[in-house]
Amino acid sequence: MEQKVKVSGMSCQHCVQAIESAVGGLTGVEKVQVSLEEQEVVVQYDRDVVTLSKVKQEIEDQGYEIEKE
Repeated sequence: MEQKVKVSGMSCQHCVQAIESAVGGLTGVEKVQVSLEEQEVVVQYDRDVVTLSKVKQEIEDQGYEIEKE
């Protein structure tokens, strides 16, 4: 499954690396793409293993805000 998550507070390559590392380290996450320009994270994951809310929590744990859709 692939989902886009709008994230605010990202401003540099360090932000990209922090999110890619944290979310990419979750069991069940297959791919993470972070776009500073779009202020979004695209994540491919196995929903039988990890939930989207867990992915969002991991992003928030890194100090970024999830924008409400």
